[in-house]
Amino acid sequence: MSRIGNRELKIPAGVTVTVEENLVKVSGSKGTLEFVKNSDIKVTVEGDIVKVERLNEQKKTREMHGTTNALIANMIKGVSDGYQKGLEIIGVGYNFNLKGNTLVVKAGYSHVVEVSIPEGITVEAVSNTEITVKGIDKKKVGDFAAKIREIRKPEPYKGKGIRYKDEYIRRKEGKKASK
Repeated sequence: MSRIGNRELKIPAGVTVTVEENLVKVSGSKGTLEFVKNSDIKVTVEGDIVKVERLNEQKKTREMHGTTNALIANMIKGVSDGYQKGLEIIGVGYNFNLKGNTLVVKAGYSHVVEVSIPEGITVEAVSNTEITVKGIDKKKVGDFAAKIREIRKPEPYKGKGIRYKDEYIRRKEGKKASK
C-alpha cells in the first residue's frame, strides 16, 4: 500500500490544478506545467486539496499511484516557488562564463566547453566559479545541472572539478599513504 500515494496535497494560494481526462495541468505565478497521467489513476480536485486514487490493484497501477502523487506535488511546488541547483567549479583556471543563451565552461581541457541553456531554464552567475540553475520543472533543472557536472566530475585526490553546492567529496590520500 502506497503511503505517498494516499497523502492529500494542499494547493497554495495563486495555484490552480485542473484535470482533463488524462492530462493534469498546474499553473501558478511562475508558469504552467502539464503531466499525462496513467488512465488507471484517478486525480480529483476538491477545493484546495488534490487526491490521487487508484482504480484497480494491478502491479503497474500500484507502482504509479505514489509516483503520480509525487509528480503533482513537484509541479505544485515548481509553479509556486520554483527549483534551483547550485554548482561550483574548483581548480586553477577553471571558471564559468555566460554568453547570451550559452554557458561557457573552462574546466582544464585544451578547449572551452559550450553548453546551450534549454528553454524554461535560467542560469545565474553568482561569481565566475559559481552558478545557480533555476526553473519550474524539477526534472529539467536536475538534468541540466547533471549535464554541467558531467563536463568535469570532481576527483577525489585534489577535489578539482564541478560539484553541487551541498555535495561532499570524500578525499583520498595519494601514493605516499600506501608506503
